[in-house]
Amino acid sequence: MKVGIDSYCYHRFFGEVYPDQDKPEKLMTMKDFLTRAKELKVDGVSLETCFLESTEKPYLEELNAMLNEYGFDRVWAWGHPDGLERGLNPEAFKEMKSLIPHAKTIGATVMRVTGSSLMFRHENHKEQIDRLMVQFKEAVKIAEEYGVKMAVENHIDYTADEILTLVEGVGSPNFGVNFDTGNFLRLLDDPVRGMELLAKYTFAVHLKDLAVNPKEAKPSDWFFFSGVPVGHGLIDNQTLVNILAKANFEGFLAVEIDHPHYDWRGREEEAIALSVEGMKNLVANIK
Repeated sequence: MKVGIDSYCYHRFFGEVYPDQDKPEKLMTMKDFLTRAKELKVDGVSLETCFLESTEKPYLEELNAMLNEYGFDRVWAWGHPDGLERGLNPEAFKEMKSLIPHAKTIGATVMRVTGSSLMFRHENHKEQIDRLMVQFKEAVKIAEEYGVKMAVENHIDYTADEILTLVEGVGSPNFGVNFDTGNFLRLLDDPVRGMELLAKYTFAVHLKDLAVNPKEAKPSDWFFFSGVPVGHGLIDNQTLVNILAKANFEGFLAVEIDHPHYDWRGREEEAIALSVEGMKNLVANIK
């Protein structure tokens, strides 16, 4: 099993600075990110489309050439911050469909997508999933045409049972899951049980580790469980990886640190390097 990095780990350096974070001294480009990923000796990268300088074909072809040179597996990642907004944003739906062919332009066979986000988690879930099922059924036809697999992320929006309902409702071999190992915990849903349900549908993984952050957050805040390096938190990632291996998972584990724990604020580089080491240990100890 391979390991990688999601570019969202560097969101502060791409210009998305949370209110409790300091602005970096220097911003980075996607090519800078790829260079750093190569230095960390990972196997793959997940590229958040929101941080690309362009989605025009010449630029994407340049990225593809760089990805090929570095030998990276890749995931084309759309949907930050709120995805399809529980099926009620027609412009987002149009954008998502338009970007499916670009996955092939950068040589990706998996496109991560999001149907909703934590913003809408308190609204009626059945109504949301019913709307999203219709939209994803339409979009996956495009994905099938281009040989792309769409992977919907559990985006602090739905439980594992609800994600399973969505995936089985769409009913396409080209529609599965981007399993985020931390986001189910943020809904107080058991990640291990979630993986047992969803491993066979999983095309991509965000490998998170989380620790309680009571100094900065209330239990109702999404970042009450905040990001720490892999192996330093609460998530039983070894069991999750073991289940994936038994399900013959063919993708790579992409570390994602979204809201760093206060102990790790401003220490992205250290946290990411430790996470890469932690993921390699997970892979080495698969049972």
